[in-house]
Amino acid sequence: MNDYYVSVKFENNPKSYYFSCDNPSFKVGDNIIVETSIGKEIGTITKSPAPISNLKFDLELKPILRKALKSDLKIKEDNKKLALEAKDLFIKESTKLKLNMRFIDAQYTLDRTKILFTYASDERVDFRELLKILASNLHCRIELKQINSRERAQLIGGIGTCGLPICCTFFQTTEGISLSRAKNQMLAINIPKLSGQCGKLMCCLKYEDEQYTELKRKFPSINSTVTYEKENYKVLGFNVFSKILKIQKDDDIEFVNLKDIRYNPKKDLNKNAKQTSKE
Repeated sequence: MNDYYVSVKFENNPKSYYFSCDNPSFKVGDNIIVETSIGKEIGTITKSPAPISNLKFDLELKPILRKALKSDLKIKEDNKKLALEAKDLFIKESTKLKLNMRFIDAQYTLDRTKILFTYASDERVDFRELLKILASNLHCRIELKQINSRERAQLIGGIGTCGLPICCTFFQTTEGISLSRAKNQMLAINIPKLSGQCGKLMCCLKYEDEQYTELKRKFPSINSTVTYEKENYKVLGFNVFSKILKIQKDDDIEFVNLKDIRYNPKKDLNKNAKQTSKE
């Protein structure tokens, strides 16, 4: 078993992967050859070797096979050109067969014994006929990998409305985001504005969700009655950060601070808890 591990990234893949090594002299930027689930690939080291005992999990790591040579890098470049030809074939034949498949990527293993086609589709695709055509033309093992719209955005990348890289390019998980998170944060339910480049609800909706849940417990629930300047008002809304409430009595609407109203916190806490759980 090797004593060290490194972090490795592969071309067209935003994630990093750990591999073991017995050579602590590897440097960031070194190109190495490893065996992956696809086959032999060239990756680039993004984190210097560290003692494997530092890892907080017991998962067995695959080893680095060797450092990549100039000849390996030449093969990689040749494979890219061949993959472009394979891409054209894939698009041409899948279009002929009228398959709902959006081409994403084509990648040969280093030894060219296998090619992986990645495509996006939100439905199950019967690609058996396409597989036969690809195999007869490319003369190697063919693997077709289907990804959904969120995984597609992860691979392609981009800038979000916040001006930063979209969340899925650095998230290691792609859990679904439910509309209840937007409701919990009292956002206007405008699906297009709440959706990311993948067409799904934005991942960042989960960042402050727990904080909103906790902060809302300090406020009276919507439509409950509070006392302000010895008069009863109905709560229309509130801002958990500014602690300003919007309250109404008949046609009179006021914006007041949380500390200036009176209500039964214990009674209303239960209401807020139920309201949150329903959302």
